[in-house]
Amino acid sequence: MQKNTIWGFVLIGLILLGFGWYNSWNYKKQVREAFVKDSLARVEALTNPRIADSIRVADSLRGIIAPAAEQQPVNEQIAIVAEDSASFSPVYTDSPLEMSSKLPEEVYTLENENLRLDFSTKGAQIKNALIKRYYTHDSTALYLVKDGLSEMSLTFFTDQRINTSNFTFTKVSQSDTSLVFRLAFAGGAYMDYIYTLPDDTYMLDFNIVTHGMSNVIPRQASQFDLDWNLKISRFEKGYDNEKNYSTIDYKFPNHKSVEHLGFRKSESDENLPVKVQWFAFQQQFFSAIMVADNSFSDGRLAYKFFDAENEDGLLMDCNAHMRVDYPGGDEVSMPFHIYMGPNLYKELKSYNMDFERIIPLGKHIIGWINRVVIINVFDFLRRFISNYGIIILIMTLLIKLVLSPLTFKSYLSSAKMKVLKPEIERINAKYPRKEDALKKQQETMALYQKSGVNMMGGCLPMLLQIPILFAIFRFFPVSFELRQHPFLWASDLSGYDSILDLGFNIPMYGNHVSLFALLMAISMYFYSKINLEQMPSSGQMAGMKGMQLYFMPIFMLVICNNFSAGLSYYYMLTNLITILQTWIIRKYFVDEDKLRKKMLEKAASKPGKKSKWRERMEQMIKEQERLQKERARNGK
Repeated sequence: MQKNTIWGFVLIGLILLGFGWYNSWNYKKQVREAFVKDSLARVEALTNPRIADSIRVADSLRGIIAPAAEQQPVNEQIAIVAEDSASFSPVYTDSPLEMSSKLPEEVYTLENENLRLDFSTKGAQIKNALIKRYYTHDSTALYLVKDGLSEMSLTFFTDQRINTSNFTFTKVSQSDTSLVFRLAFAGGAYMDYIYTLPDDTYMLDFNIVTHGMSNVIPRQASQFDLDWNLKISRFEKGYDNEKNYSTIDYKFPNHKSVEHLGFRKSESDENLPVKVQWFAFQQQFFSAIMVADNSFSDGRLAYKFFDAENEDGLLMDCNAHMRVDYPGGDEVSMPFHIYMGPNLYKELKSYNMDFERIIPLGKHIIGWINRVVIINVFDFLRRFISNYGIIILIMTLLIKLVLSPLTFKSYLSSAKMKVLKPEIERINAKYPRKEDALKKQQETMALYQKSGVNMMGGCLPMLLQIPILFAIFRFFPVSFELRQHPFLWASDLSGYDSILDLGFNIPMYGNHVSLFALLMAISMYFYSKINLEQMPSSGQMAGMKGMQLYFMPIFMLVICNNFSAGLSYYYMLTNLITILQTWIIRKYFVDEDKLRKKMLEKAASKPGKKSKWRERMEQMIKEQERLQKERARNGK
């Protein structure tokens, strides 16, 4: 190859390299100039009255009012733009987005009678949520959302992955009840976050509106991801009780029931492959509930509890990763609502979204008793009485009064069995051998039948009272009305009362002594003792005596030591009132000597008519006797 040819190739190579370097430099210069131009255009749009008026007119057509007095200062933006243009290293190809990613954070506030909400322009999200009129157990302000403990973001794709928490929005307008933030894109497209907080409500309206985004978001994009991570602080005195009644709930569209991730778990998560109308981050007495008007298309929910000793005083870490449908187009609206407030049954019910069903009042008959009877009686009484200990006393008296016919019937049945005790002992002496157990049982049943004793007469009234006992057990630990209301030595009827801090922890029992739980156990012992006196003595009853007289009071003492003081107080009152009822019935309504004489006369006069139940039992006894004889013959 000739020398001139070689030099020709070298020169051509140098020219290509130089041309490539020039094109690269020129491209970066053009991008930088475009970035500065777009940034200055945004600044001019905010400062030029004529252009600002045009923006306000366009906003007013969508129901947004941006008074000139409330325009955002832009001196800092100009300084940032100048600084960024001097050393430009763009992360986002969209220059307005690049500018937004570097703007400083600002905070704006919406407030009504119930809530004070601070919004950060960084991600246009809630920074603080103060629940007014309520306080934590140590009398500090109650923030359901705290700075640094919440992050809400929308994720979607343009030519890049966009996460709104990485950008600082611009405040477009603010009034007493509304606040509008905007994130601008190239070509005049933008996304608005519109927050509205009406008067006298715990519900924040949240609307995401996109304008001109059809040229920014690819046509094949049909969903956005909405993520909310919220760390909830501890608000109540007892960690175990607060943890046991905190979880994440969710509701499917067109369903009345509400699902939850479970109670009394350290952590839980669940994938939701179908539409969800709303989800709730539920603490024992306060909740953050997010509603999608058009429903979430699917998602995943998860929570994890912090240890009781964590230094930051945190209770649970809640996560929601939800998807929302994006129909596309030049003007798209995605409406949401966020409830941040107390778990008051009637307050939650007033929104007509089945929020009240997150309160674990029980299902079926137990839930019905709580929702229809207990809550309404409680609300009626507190209109006239401010002392909640007195309200519980009156409510207990009313419940026992309503159940008094069943109590009388149960006592009468027990008294009938008690007065027949000598006759039962004679039957036991007549059939001492185990082989005669069936004959002894048959003769005992015959005596009861002739005397008019219903063996189930004492059990059925007690069984009918069980749903009420379970309803009360569900009601008191989640009753917001009792929260932070003192009575006697208890500072908070919704939490445990303590007269002595032990300084060490006893497994299952705790590190304190609850006086209400102790008094409840003592009253339960005496109630059981009186109740057992009514029962005829037998080998089987002797075995149950220790269980009922000693084990149950100790068991309830251990269980209730960490439960609501109001619950232990109610059970104590129930036992005491039942003891009083038993004494009144025994003294003034039932004479055991007269009752025994009357029953024996009835038994001697004529044989009692056999009931179908007794006939079936006798047939079973005869069949058992036949089988015993057959086994005996085979054995020989």
